[in-house]
Amino acid sequence: MVDQTKSICLFLADYASWLYGCGATCTRIKKNVDRMAKVWKLNIEMTILPGSIHLAHSDPATGQSSVYFKKTPDTGISFYKNTQLSKLSWAVSDGQIQFEEAQTEFARIISAPFTNKCVVLFLASLANMSFCRLFGGDLLAMVIVFVATLLGFRLKQVLLEEHVDVKLVFMVCAFFSAVIGTAGYVFGLGDKPDVALGTSVLYLIPGIPYINSLSDLIQGQYLVSFSRFMNSMILTFCLSVGLAGGILLMNLKMF
Repeated sequence: MVDQTKSICLFLADYASWLYGCGATCTRIKKNVDRMAKVWKLNIEMTILPGSIHLAHSDPATGQSSVYFKKTPDTGISFYKNTQLSKLSWAVSDGQIQFEEAQTEFARIISAPFTNKCVVLFLASLANMSFCRLFGGDLLAMVIVFVATLLGFRLKQVLLEEHVDVKLVFMVCAFFSAVIGTAGYVFGLGDKPDVALGTSVLYLIPGIPYINSLSDLIQGQYLVSFSRFMNSMILTFCLSVGLAGGILLMNLKMF
């Protein structure tokens, strides 16, 4: 029984760390873990810190307590895995699966491949092109943004696969897309070259971390909120440096 309790606690800590890594808010992590802990009749307290999960279990019968620590995996934000992990907690809560089956399903979810890179690349380019139109861009500006996003996002994928530091990736990709985004100015294409340039790097904005930091702030998770907000700010700064570098290189004299 003791070994099983330890296995369950390790499972919950690992589960929470993956939810954190996939972009879940602290509220979702706590609710999902508490939902499963209630089914397995465990008295736990979980502390979510930037980059790690601390899960404490106390046994009322013996008065002993154990603490389990799990570092959050360095994985990208994944809506699919986030959703599947949440479904797993509900399956446990509804009594559809037992602990051993939950372990198997968890292993399947975290090992599942991410969405096809080519599909993500194309859809991200379409989305950024739509932003260009939303901000008043004409047809030529939309084409410029599509190309700038397509090439810049592909460069981002390649650099991340090579494990290049994410801050440098944002800086390089913003610079690359900004240079392409200046095509409207350089070649006199379209009537909205400013919109094309401004929206060419929007695909790099870390929107989800910004939203999560606000959600965590409202829920009183100040350390995680501040960590996510500062990471987002640093990435936004790197994006801005890359954008400014591209503008200066093309000698647009905007500064």
